[in-house]
Formats: sequence, C-alpha cells, structure tokens
Amino acid sequence: MYELSIETGFSSAHQLVGYSGNCENIHGHNWKVRVFLRVKELNDIGIGMDFREIKKVTDDLLLRLDHVNINKVSPFDCINPSSENIARWLFQQIGGLLNSDKIRVSRVEVMETDHYSVSYFEEGLKLTHNL
Repeated sequence: MYELSIETGFSSAHQLVGYSGNCENIHGHNWKVRVFLRVKELNDIGIGMDFREIKKVTDDLLLRLDHVNINKVSPFDCINPSSENIARWLFQQIGGLLNSDKIRVSRVEVMETDHYSVSYFEEGLKLTHNL
C-alpha cells in the first residue's frame, strides 16, 4: 500500500458562530491543507497518481475559499466554518472527484496555524482487492 500526499493552502477569513471567545469575531488565517491518498498498485510507469493532478483538483476547490469570508460560502453559510468542518468538506469533495477502485482519499488535514490542525478520515477505508 502506498500513501501519497500533497500540501497546498489558501488565505481567508471566518468566524465561529456561538463560540465563546475571540474566534467568534471575524479573523483570518493562512490555512494549509494536506491531502492523503492510498494506492495499492502503481501504474505502468511506477506512480500511484500524478501529484500535479491531486494538487490541481484540491486547488480548484480551494479557489471557492480563497480570499473570502468563508461564512458566506456554501455550505459554510449554514454550518460553522471550523477546521473540522472544512476538513470533512474537502475530504468529501476531493474524494468525489478522485476516488476510484484503485485510489482513495484517506485523510485531509487542515492547519489554521503551524501549531493547530485537524485531520478528517473515515473508518473502514478499503480499496477493492482487484487493484
């Protein structure tokens, strides 16, 4: 089994509605995002998936969040744009675009700062036996 990862980022503002503290006020971050994919077999030239393809898919999604108030972007206009919710949303969106019988998004990590991060993954991730 191989695990591939890319790191990218975006800058934006958000606020946590209902939070008791400074994070209830609008504030910004230079977010970092790491996407991890699992691959059981390599292709004919010895790679699991082109890193550039993974990064492009991720960056295209992050354009929706870059340099905006995330609270005004769907689905975060209805749910708090916490790192946890952002990580889950990215996991689901990227997985919907990249998952196949040969490759699966295994985890997405979202870092608000160099010291605070959250990872989202789903239990029981399995790739089919005929990869």
